[in-house]
Parts: sequence; C-alpha cells; structure tokens
Amino acid sequence: MASMEIIHERARHPVDLVETIANSHDWEFERSTQDELSLCVTGTWSDYNISLNWRDDLESLHLACAADLKVSDSRLAEVYRLMAIINEQLWIGHFDLWRSENLLLFRHGLMLNDADMTVGQCEALLQAALETCERYFQAFQFVIWAGKSAEDALAAIMFATEGQA
Repeated sequence: MASMEIIHERARHPVDLVETIANSHDWEFERSTQDELSLCVTGTWSDYNISLNWRDDLESLHLACAADLKVSDSRLAEVYRLMAIINEQLWIGHFDLWRSENLLLFRHGLMLNDADMTVGQCEALLQAALETCERYFQAFQFVIWAGKSAEDALAAIMFATEGQA
C-alpha cells in the first residue's frame, strides 16, 4: 500500500503562537530560530526555563520545563525513585533527568496531526507544565537537598489544607 503525503498549510506557526502568549504574560523569551523559543517564567518555588521546539516532520511541539535543581550523584537513585512515583500519577507529560547536563525537567509533546494549534491548547500546555513543576518542586528539593526518601518527600507535599487561617 503506497503512502500518500499530505502537506498541511498551517494558519499560524505553533511557535509564533507561543511567542504571542509569552508577550501577553510579559514573560522573558528568546526566539533562536523559527522552530525554537526559550522563555523564563517566575513561579512560587523557582524560575522555570521553558524550551519549546517545533518538529515539522512529526507535526509536534515539544516542551521542556527546567527548574534550578541539580542532582548530586549521591541523591541520583532516590531522585529516580521519586520521578517514577510521580510519573505514575501524571496523565500528561513526565519528569526526566538529562544526565549530560545534570538537569531535572518536565517534558511533554503536543502532536497536531494536520491541525492548527489553538490559543487554548497552547495556554493549557504551558499551564500544565508550570502547575506540575510547582506541585512537585518541593518534593525534589526534599530529596536532593534534605536527604529525604521519595515517599517521605511526597508525603510532605501532598497534604490537603482544610479551613482558613
């Protein structure tokens, strides 16, 4: 069976849309190429460096969100345990460790498959990454800097607050 290549003409380049959203939020960003954009977003626990890359051949936008968390060799096994436990709970995206750069990050890809990305999809992609990083940042801190086990670190951040102070 012969495959038929269909070329989709996009109404707007996905990275152009990300740039527009970054401008609307007053986020610092740098557009290195047509298909790449890096931005910095201030969160509660850290400044997050987000890299977005468009792959035309895959029709996919890849997001990598890194926080300032460096993993020492002595804590590596426990960080991997924590990532495994967290990743089991995530519906979209995953945490990953790039050993070559000693960089802990959250990654997610959005496949468009001949569709144009909407502002809502782009906002949701960015919001999901930031919320996930914010939610688990302290657990990674507890493991890396305080020497806690993966289970203890998660227990410490997963409590539910009731009432008002």
